[in-house]
Amino acid sequence: MSKNSNEEAINSIGLSKIVFPLIIGILVVVYFLLRKFKWSEFKLIPWTDYVYFWVGLSLFFLILRHLAYASRLWILSEKEFGWLKCIQLIFIWEFSSAVSPTAVGGSAAALFVLSQEKLATARVTAIVLYTAVLDTIFFVGTLPILLLLFGTHIIRPGLIGLENLDKWGYSFFFAYVFMAIYGSVFFYGLFIKPEGLKRLVLWITSFKFFKRWRDKAVKLGDDFVIASTEMAGKGLGIGLPAFIATAIAWSSRFILLNFLIIAFERDLSIDLWTQGALYGRLEAMFVIMAFSPTPGSAGVAEILFNGFLSDYISNETSSSLIALIWRFFTYYSYLIIGAFIIPIWIRKVVKNKKNKASH
Repeated sequence: MSKNSNEEAINSIGLSKIVFPLIIGILVVVYFLLRKFKWSEFKLIPWTDYVYFWVGLSLFFLILRHLAYASRLWILSEKEFGWLKCIQLIFIWEFSSAVSPTAVGGSAAALFVLSQEKLATARVTAIVLYTAVLDTIFFVGTLPILLLLFGTHIIRPGLIGLENLDKWGYSFFFAYVFMAIYGSVFFYGLFIKPEGLKRLVLWITSFKFFKRWRDKAVKLGDDFVIASTEMAGKGLGIGLPAFIATAIAWSSRFILLNFLIIAFERDLSIDLWTQGALYGRLEAMFVIMAFSPTPGSAGVAEILFNGFLSDYISNETSSSLIALIWRFFTYYSYLIIGAFIIPIWIRKVVKNKKNKASH
């Protein structure tokens, strides 16, 4: 990576980036707590072993999610990283995603982070692009199945049939189609014909309106050619275990919230059909969140939560409380842990570079 690219990547994971998304998320949570929190409803929550059991299970799935991501990195790096190193790098990767707009993600920072770990540029590029393809395959593959099983009800409360689509329904399908398109393009460029994809993006950016993105298109095309060469011949020996790890990681992300809702909603059935429909709603909600302009969907996630799950959560007090715990587990925790891990990691990188330069 060039010096400018390194500086941009470092800035993208700098500690100052913690403040903005943290403030947005906390302000939205406080807003809902002040406006909708009712002490009388809060006192009715039975803080029993039942609640602690399901909250504990959700915490278990948070840990499982992290370990699944770490195992995917371990697989795709072909075991060049040890387990502890993979766990540390996933913390940094998740942190960089948390401080980047969700629509952008932490890919730029991930490229920088992995490139500092003595991996070849081709391997680093291949890992980042491969993870993007695996994530997309999971969503593009599972959402039609969930729609067939549970119907359009998973898109939002009360949505029955495609003829009643509203702005949220259209937003969901637009996001899904866009995700399927770029996933197909990435798959084509990584596994089928990278040179063809490179020629396509160069042709598109030859038009006047798109010329401003010409340099990035050249870089993208080169990345796919490099990554495709690196992944050639790997086959299912890497692809299948990596996809299984991906599926476990994403499923754990949603099951975690299933269990949090069960913890505070005793009247909610825990049968597979009810929980499967709830799982589908959570996955559909995430697809819409994936195009949020705010870092880590800060603010957007909290707002969507209160509306999208109104038919599963009995009152606004419980909704605000569950949303707060959920976001702390899956978002704020990575901001906090990243604040401790990243300075140590950066000092180590700088020290290694100084030692390398002195030899």
